[in-house]
Amino acid sequence: MESWTDSLNFPLILVVATFVAGAIWLVDKLLFAGARSADTEQPILVEYAGSFFPVLLVVLVLRSFFFEPFRIPSGSMIPTLLIGDYILVNKFAYGVRLPVVHTKVLDTGEPERGDVAVFRYPADPRLDYIKRVVGLPGDTITYRDKTLFVNGDEVAISGGEPYVSPVSDAVVAGATRRREALGGVEHDILVFDQGFSGDRVYEVPDGHYFMVGDNRDKSNDSRFWGFVPEENLVGKARFIWMHWNGGVLWSRLGETIR
Repeated sequence: MESWTDSLNFPLILVVATFVAGAIWLVDKLLFAGARSADTEQPILVEYAGSFFPVLLVVLVLRSFFFEPFRIPSGSMIPTLLIGDYILVNKFAYGVRLPVVHTKVLDTGEPERGDVAVFRYPADPRLDYIKRVVGLPGDTITYRDKTLFVNGDEVAISGGEPYVSPVSDAVVAGATRRREALGGVEHDILVFDQGFSGDRVYEVPDGHYFMVGDNRDKSNDSRFWGFVPEENLVGKARFIWMHWNGGVLWSRLGETIR
C-alpha cells in the first residue's frame, strides 16, 4: 500500500528536516539573535528555518502519533476498499510508536477481530500492507471451501449476489459478493468461482496476528506468507477521505471503513 509520500523514506526525511530546521532556529536564537541590531536583516537561512520548523513539527507529530493518510494501490481489499481510495489511519489505536525506529512508547490498545489494519509487511518492512484482522494471538484459524473458521466456529456468511463494480457499474465476471460477520463486525467480502479454496489450519503464535484480505481469492495475505508480529502494526483504518483513480468517485468520500 502506498503512503501519502513514499517514494523515499519520508518518515526519516521528515524527522531530519524538522531537527535541522529546529537546530538552526535554536542556535540563532541563543547565540546570534541578541547580538544583531534592530535594523540588521535576519539571515535568509534562519528566516526559512524559523518559518518551516513549526509546520514541520506539527506534521511530524500528527503523522507519527495520530493520523496518517495512505492510498490503496491494489484490489486485495475489494469490496471494502477500492484501488484509488485515499484513507486515514489511526496511528495511536494500537500503541504510540516512535517514528523511523517504530519502538512502542505507550500502549493504547490492541487489534480486535474484524479490524481493518495497516501493518509493515513482515517479509519487507519497507512496504505497508492493509488487511482485515482475522486471527488473534493463540487462535486457531481454518480456511476451508472459501469459509473461515475461528477456534472451530464457522464465521457466518450470508448473501451471494454477483458483484457490480462501483467504478464502472459492470458485473465482474465470476465474482460473488457475500456478507460476513467477523468478531461482531459485519462487512462484505468478494469470492470468485475459480480461486483459493483449500483446507488449511493456522495456529497463531503469541504476539502475532493473522491477516486476510476481503478479496479472498485475490489477496496476498497470511494464508500464504504467515503471521504479522505485533511490532509491525501501524494503525487502524478509519475512513475514506478521497477516491481518485482517473477520476473522483464522490460516493466514496467520507465513508467509514468497517
